[in-house]
Formats: sequence, C-alpha cells, structure tokens
Amino acid sequence: MRLHRLDLTAFGPFGGSQTVDFDELSAAGLFLLHGPTGAGKTSVLDGVCYALYGAVPGARQSGQGLTLRSDHAAAATRTSVTLELTVAGRRLEITRQPPWERPKKRGSGSTLDKAQSWLREYDGTAGSWKDLSRSHQEIGEEITQLLGMSREQFCQVVLLPQGDFARFLRADAEARGKLLGRLFDTHRFAEVEKRLAERRRTAEAQVREGDAALLADAHRMQQAAGDAMELPELAPGEPGLAEAVLSAAAVARATAREQLTIAHCGLAAAESRQAAAERDLADVRELDRLQRLFAQARERAALLEERADGYHQAQARMERARKAEAVAPALELREAAEAEHRRAAAAEARARGLLPETFAEAGAAGLASAARRSAEELGGLDSARRAEQRLGQLVAERADLEHEERSDEDVLQEAETWLAGWEESRAGLQQDVESAQEAATRAEQLSVQREPARKRLAAARQRDEFARDTDDAQRQVIEATERALKARAEWLEVKEQRLNGIAAELAAQLTEGAPCAVCGATEHPAPARKDAGHVDRETEESALAASQRADEERAEAERRLAFVQRALAAAQGEAGDTSTEELAVQVEELEREYTQARGLASALHTATEQLRQAERERERRLTAQREAAVRTASRGARRDALDRERTALEAELAEARGEAGSVAVRAAQLERQAALLTDAAETARVAEDTAQRLKDADARLADAAFRAGFDTPGAAAAALLDDAAHRDLQHRLDAWQAEEAAVRAVLAETDTAEAARQPDADVTGAERAAADAAGRVREAASARDAAARRCAELDRLSARAAGGLRRLAPLREEYDRVARLSALAAGTSADNERKMRLESYVLAARLEQVAAAATVRLQRMSSGRYTLVHSDDRSGRGRSGLGLHVVDAWTGRERDTSTLSGGETFFASLALALGLADVVTDEAGGVRLDTLFIDEGFGSLDDQTLDEVLDVLDALRERDRSVGIVSHVADLRRRIHAQLEVVKGRSGSVLRQRGGG
Repeated sequence: MRLHRLDLTAFGPFGGSQTVDFDELSAAGLFLLHGPTGAGKTSVLDGVCYALYGAVPGARQSGQGLTLRSDHAAAATRTSVTLELTVAGRRLEITRQPPWERPKKRGSGSTLDKAQSWLREYDGTAGSWKDLSRSHQEIGEEITQLLGMSREQFCQVVLLPQGDFARFLRADAEARGKLLGRLFDTHRFAEVEKRLAERRRTAEAQVREGDAALLADAHRMQQAAGDAMELPELAPGEPGLAEAVLSAAAVARATAREQLTIAHCGLAAAESRQAAAERDLADVRELDRLQRLFAQARERAALLEERADGYHQAQARMERARKAEAVAPALELREAAEAEHRRAAAAEARARGLLPETFAEAGAAGLASAARRSAEELGGLDSARRAEQRLGQLVAERADLEHEERSDEDVLQEAETWLAGWEESRAGLQQDVESAQEAATRAEQLSVQREPARKRLAAARQRDEFARDTDDAQRQVIEATERALKARAEWLEVKEQRLNGIAAELAAQLTEGAPCAVCGATEHPAPARKDAGHVDRETEESALAASQRADEERAEAERRLAFVQRALAAAQGEAGDTSTEELAVQVEELEREYTQARGLASALHTATEQLRQAERERERRLTAQREAAVRTASRGARRDALDRERTALEAELAEARGEAGSVAVRAAQLERQAALLTDAAETARVAEDTAQRLKDADARLADAAFRAGFDTPGAAAAALLDDAAHRDLQHRLDAWQAEEAAVRAVLAETDTAEAARQPDADVTGAERAAADAAGRVREAASARDAAARRCAELDRLSARAAGGLRRLAPLREEYDRVARLSALAAGTSADNERKMRLESYVLAARLEQVAAAATVRLQRMSSGRYTLVHSDDRSGRGRSGLGLHVVDAWTGRERDTSTLSGGETFFASLALALGLADVVTDEAGGVRLDTLFIDEGFGSLDDQTLDEVLDVLDALRERDRSVGIVSHVADLRRRIHAQLEVVKGRSGSVLRQRGGG
C-alpha cells in the first residue's frame, strides 16, 4: 500500500481545504510531520484512517462522525476527506463525507445530510477515473479485502503509536493478551475453546442421559424380577455402571428361567387332575339326566291318564264338525240372500222417504207412472227457458251500452286535457334531442384526443421503468466489471504461480537417459519437485476460463445497459419531460370528460324515441276523440230497440213460471221430482225380488240339514268350526297323541330304567370337585404365564439395555475424546504442562514471531546490546506464555522489559512496533506496506541513539518504503529535510510542505 495524495476539507482543526502530496514527501524515504501541540498532526493520520475505514482511531471516534467537522469551517462548507492510494496494483481514490448538519436552503433552522462515500479506480488504458461504488458497506468490504487488515490492525501497523507499545512493554500478560488478541484476531481460538467446552458438556449430558435410561431399565428389570435382582449402588456417569447392570440382569434372567420350568411342571400335573375330574363330572351328569328323564316320563303318563276324557270329547267334536261341513254351502247361500234383502229394503226406505206423503202407499207400478207424468211436464218448459236466457242477454247489453257511454265520456275528457299541453311537451322533448346531439359531437372530439394521451402516458411509464432498469443495469455492469477484474487478477496470479513452478512441471517429464528439453543434459541429478501449492496447466486453464466467462458476463451487462439506455431515450422522446403523475391526471381528466359526454350522448336515441312516441300518442288521442263522438251519436237508437224487446219477454215468462221464482226454478223442481220417483220405483221392484230369493234359500237349507243328520239348520250351524278353531282342535289332538307315544318310548328304554334303579346322582359334589381342579389349573397357568412374562420382560429390557449400551459406546468414546481436547485447550489437562489455554498458546507463538522480528532492529538501535526474547513462564496467577524479557549483552542477564529506561523503552517499543508491523502484514496476506507513520517518543533519545534509530528507519527505504515521523523534536527538523508542517492559528490550522524530492 502506497499513499499518493490526501485532501482535507473542514476536517478536525483544518477550517479550509488542505492537500498533502505523499509522492513528493516519500521521494526522500523519511519525512517529518511536525508542529506545535494541538496544531493537528494526529488529525492528518486520522484523515488517512477515516478515508480508508470511515472511522478514526480509538477514543477520537464518537457519535456518527459529526465531531469530525472543524469548528473553524464556514457554515456552507461540507466536511470531506479524499485519499488517493495504490494497493494490490490498483490505483484508487476514496472520498468520504461524514454527516453534515447544514442550514436549510429555505427558511430558518438546520437539516442533517447523510454521510456519503465514493470509490473510484484509475483506468491507465483510458487515462481516466471510473466509478466503482457509492455504498458505505461495499467500499468498506473492498478496502478491508484489499488491505487484509481491520481498522485496529491498520492503526497498529501503519500508524505506529509508540505510547501504546511502551505500555505493551510494561504491561502484564493479561494486557498483552488483549492487545495481541485484537491485532491477530484470535477470538476464533477462544471460540474453539468455548465450542470444545460446549461439546464436552453436551456429550457429558448425553452420556448421563444414556446412563439414566440404562438405570431406569435396570429398575424396571428389578420390578419384573422381584427379589431376584440387586441393583448396583452407582449414579449415572460413574464408571462400571453398565457392566454392573448387565451382570445383575443376567442373574435375574437365569433365575426367571428356572422359575418358568417349575411352573410348567406344576401346570401339567394340574391339567391331568382336571381331566379326571371332568370325566367324573360327565358321568354323574349323564346319570342325573337319565334319572330326571324317567321321573318326567312317569309324571307325563299320569297327566295323560287324567286328561283322557277331554281327549275323547275333542275327538267327538271333530267328528260333528266334519258332518256339518256338508251343510255349509246352503248356510252361506241363505246368509247371502238375507244380506241382499236387507240392503234392498233399506234402499227402498231411503227412496220413499224423499217423496211427498201422497206417494207413501204407492207400489212400484204407481211410482213409475208418476215419474212419466213429471217428465212430460218438464218437456213443455223448453221455450220458456230460451226466452228467460234472452231476457238476461238484453239486460247485459243494456248495461254494456251504459258502460260504453261513460267510457266515451272519459276518453273525450282525457283527450281534451292531454291535447291542451301538447305544444309545451313537444318543445321540451325537442330540447332534449338537441342537447344529446351536442354531447355526441363532444364525445367524438374527446375520443380523438384519448388515444394520443394514453400512448404518451404509457411511454412515460416505460420511461420511468427504463430509468430504474438503467440504474440496475449500471450496478450490474459495475459488479460484473469488478468480478472480471478479480477473475483476471486471480488468473494472472495462478499463471505467475505456474511459471514459478514450471521447473517442477518440466522435471516431471524427464526420463533417465533422455536429454532435457531445456539444457539437453542426459543426466538429471536433482530434478525440481512439486511443492504443496504447485499449480498445473488445468488449474491455469480453469482460472483463464473463469476470467473469460467474467469478461463475457461484463460484456453482456454492458450490452444490456446500452439496450436499456436506447429504450429509455426512445421513451423519453415520446413522453417528453412531463412527469408520469401529470400525464396520468390529464388522461384521467380526458376519460372523465369523455365518459360524461358519452353518458349524455347515449340519451339521444331515448330522447328521439320519446319525441316520436309523443307524436304517435297525439295522433292516437285525436283518433279516439273522433271515434267516441261517432259512438255516442249511434248509441240512442240501439237503446230503444232493446227496451221494446225486454217488455215482450217479461210478459211471456210471467205466464210460464207460475208460482216459482223463475222458469229455471220450475224446471229444476220437475227434474228432481221425476228423478226421485224413478229411483223409488226401481228400489221397490228390487226389494220384492230379494224377498222371494230369501224364501227359496230357507227351504234348501232345511233340506240339507235333515240329510246331514241334524234336527234343525241351527244345530248344523252350531257344529261348524271356523279355520282357526279347526286348526286348534286338530293341534291338541295331535299333541296328545305325540305325548303319549314319547312317554311310552322313554319308559321302554333300558338305560333309563337301569338309571332309575340306581341311587340319586350327586351333581353338585362332582361340579365342586371339577371346579376345584379347574381353579388349580388356572393358578398353575397364571404362575406359568407370570414366569413367562417375567422372562420375556427381562429379555426385552436386557436387549434394550444392551442396544442402548451399543448406541452409547460411540458417544462415550466421543465424550472421552472431547473431554481430553477440552481440558487440553482450557489448560486444565495434566498433559498441558504449562497450563496454557489454546488462545494463549497462539498468542505466545505470535509474540515469539514479533520478538524475533523486533530483535533484528533492536540490536541495531542498541549497538547490539539488547535482544527481545519470549518467555513461557507463568507470572503469578496470570497467563503463561505471554512473558517478554530483554537480554542485556553487556551483563549477560535476562530482565523484564519494565526495567528499561525511558530512551531504551522508546527504541525497544519502536523495534517492537516495526516487528509487529511485519508480522501483522504477513498475517494479513503479505500486503506490501510502502508508507508507515511513527508517532512521538524521539525526544527521550540521546544523539548517538537517535542516529542509530534513524539509520534503522532509513534502512526501510532500501525496501522502497517511506516512513513519516510524527514529532515536535527540533533536532529532527535539522536531520530530516522532507517535512510537512502543521501551523495552527485562530482561523484553524494549515499545512506547509517543503523539502520533498
């Protein structure tokens, strides 16, 4: 990293704009930054740090950057820092502006502008600067990646604060550990310690959990085994628990199997005794059954003997019923004739009840004659009925004439009223038609304006979208360019690495006795070997392909940017400069006016139709007025004719209807009378016929009963049985016969008779003996099942415990391994002899490197007297491994660095700072630091020591470095010609540069 130029505006003590040309100052190798106390020497270094990282070192950074602004700056001048530098072969320019509280442009008060950042890169081919980014985060990440250092590391390595390193020399191990931890970022090793401790605790918890599960299974096995198992008195996590549990489980399983064998033998004996008891019970039950069957047969035989008379009576009743079945048809015929006669007599009574009393004694012939006379009288009323119907029509026609007369009067009145307002209605309708025609014309005009306005609005929206796409495309071009540059740099680096190791690649192709392709020798005593980081052709070609792909992506991004920019220009040409919101308002207004005009124009057809309908209504009403006048004139003659015809018909009807209210009423009376007489004559004739048939049926029934052997028809009817009674009687007869046969069969059986002669069977005793035997079998089976379940449960729990131990074994091994590693990293292991934590070990290694690098310069500054050495000894109760001693060559003794004098402490701390810078630089990836600053401490040196220190610093130029010394020591101004002076005044400080190359 080499600084070229620094511009400060309104920054720190500098009220105006100041410029530092580092190229001119660095030409001499050493340059001096001096000025009175408080003038702003450190602010120059703060500006460099702020430009790179957006923050100043240490405690000087506060708030959001508002305190960086100079109190001497004008209100309208914004604070700005610009740094131009070269890093990793790239020339960059960084500009940062902190937040700025400025006066408002309008009105009073102030407003806060946000912080801004710019990063540009110089393109040597084009000879111009190109923008890379304006994002704070992206710029910070890019600079940190290029430098390979954080802000804290940069402030310690490039801006060497001697006071900090003097305190570092005198500090204890804890303080040194904190500083070295910040510089070398060793918190990852502390995280490793924490991670190992967490893994140890996690593994320990899992092991304890597994042991707890094993112990729980052991308790379950103890419950299953009863008193046959004793648990070990060990807690989860204690060694030997698993083996003790498995041993106790094996003993419990053996005991359970012995108990199962005993239970099997007991069950077999109980089942044999139960089988014998069951056979005895079956024999006793069979004897009891036969004895009860014989006793029941004797009882049933006695009961049959008692009921023998009833059986014989039932047989006689069944025989009489069979004889009466021959008389049944005659009985049915007589009952049917009697029922028919009763219905006919009832119908005759109902029909005579509807006739006048004059016909009560008339026979069937007299009733039929009276019906014929009524029908003849009814035929003579047909002419009177037609006259009566015509009279009703005349009355209706007369009412219609009066209704028409009233309707015509209403029509004439309504037509006269409507026609009186015709002219006014016609004028209003005509006005509506004209208004709608004007709105239609306006709508056509607006329709022509709508489409251009819509196209312009669409173009404006495309313009806005293309503007956003242009920003995205520009950002993508920048990102693609960065990726292409990075890929090309990686390819060049890979190519350089391959060229550096090309000898090994060529040596790999050598064969013994064949000439070398480079030197032609046939002997190859020491061919080059490929190291661990050797790069082959495939790796180089892969990096080249990645670079080419990145270039293609960059070109594609640039083509897309050009396309979007052309589309944006076209959209801007069509849409103009008017904003999208204004165009949208214009289109909306046109649409509103067009919709309103269309709405008014849509009423044109309706208004025209309404005018036509009104004209047709006028013609209709005039016609109706004329027709009503004609009907009124012709209606009088028709009324007189109807009145004359009505008078004649009323006289004719008065003669025809007699005492009845009308001819229709008289005709209805005659019709009903004729129907009643006809019905009565028919029912009388039917009653006479049914009476004769009933008499004939009685004669045939008496004859049939006599032939069947019954004295009277009533006796035959009493002997008949219906189907249900017949089935019931036959069922009783069949049941008696079946019971008699069954009783005889049982009494005749030999086994039953033999059982009856034996003593009574003791079923209760046999059942009790069988139940006792079954109970003993159940008890034995329960004991056998319990033993089997115990064995199965113990086998299951033992298998689960063994499986858990197998699964736990890798975890236990991991726990042992992690516990050893955790104790070793934490410094608590017996293998860690110095009780040094992992982070302390890494820091000790870094401190050893720093001491070795610092000793090279310290020996030169002290004329070979002092050497810095690293010590692993433990200081009190502090950390071990972070001790720092100085060896005095004059005395040969090693002593603590806190015993050095002021001057010795200065050049020791300077040597330490330079050594630390070298180590941190190597740690950061080997980024070359071509510009360094050393702050204060030279006033404590004598002339000879100062010369030696300056010789060491001057030697840095041999590595093409420039060193800036920050000091107010007057003697340095005589020794160093290139100077940057900070002059302070009431209006702020200014910079004066002189004596450069």
